[in-house]
Amino acid sequence: MNSFISWIGGKKLLRKKIMEQFPEDFDRYIEVFGGAGWVLFGKEKHADMEVYNDLNGDLVNLFRCVKYHPDALQKELDWILVSREQFFDCVAQNNIQGMTDIQRAARFYCRIKLSFGSDLESFGVRPRDLQKMIAYLREVSNRLNKVIVENADFERLIKTYDRKSALFYCDPPYYHAEKYYADRFQLEDHVRLRDSISQIQGKFILSYNDCPEIRKLYIGYTLIEVDRQDNLVSKTNPRRYKELIIKNY
Repeated sequence: MNSFISWIGGKKLLRKKIMEQFPEDFDRYIEVFGGAGWVLFGKEKHADMEVYNDLNGDLVNLFRCVKYHPDALQKELDWILVSREQFFDCVAQNNIQGMTDIQRAARFYCRIKLSFGSDLESFGVRPRDLQKMIAYLREVSNRLNKVIVENADFERLIKTYDRKSALFYCDPPYYHAEKYYADRFQLEDHVRLRDSISQIQGKFILSYNDCPEIRKLYIGYTLIEVDRQDNLVSKTNPRRYKELIIKNY
């Protein structure tokens, strides 16, 4: 199935290549930088334990509301119209105190769905069937039924869920693209991530931009070269990016 949202750095176009690298023997699956969860939703085989994590509190709140309160979220979304005025109302209300988690999730969902490139700030003028999107939330809720939703720093999360039978999928902010993420990922965090996953008992898969700094950071690991089309480029003017899939097995 597909994710119910798009997100910066989403792996919609790369998830098949990532899943082709999955090992056979794992019974817990952890998405450390969850984002839109394209790989999680795309997996045909569900692990005994599955974990979605992200540091963005608004994103995690949305996932939790979809999981636990899909009907209430759908009801809250029913009054929202696809309009420029409604979109900027949602933007302006983002930090208002006193809203319930469901009210906050509904406004954040609209900001994702109605913004250009899911940047949360600029209104996208392309027509969208918001009611069809809302109806899909029940199916998403069913998929998330047994998924643990976390809001933790990656280092603590990895230590918590590490086992020999664990598979960690990490899709961190790309090197020198950190500024595009609301929850800032510093250059030293790339080193901290490498140090964290190099000590695990389980297996890991990383997706990264292909650059000399990342290649140097992961010397000694399996590096698989792949490429993908830019999500925001038109079909008449395609642009492709080189990326790496990195694993410890």
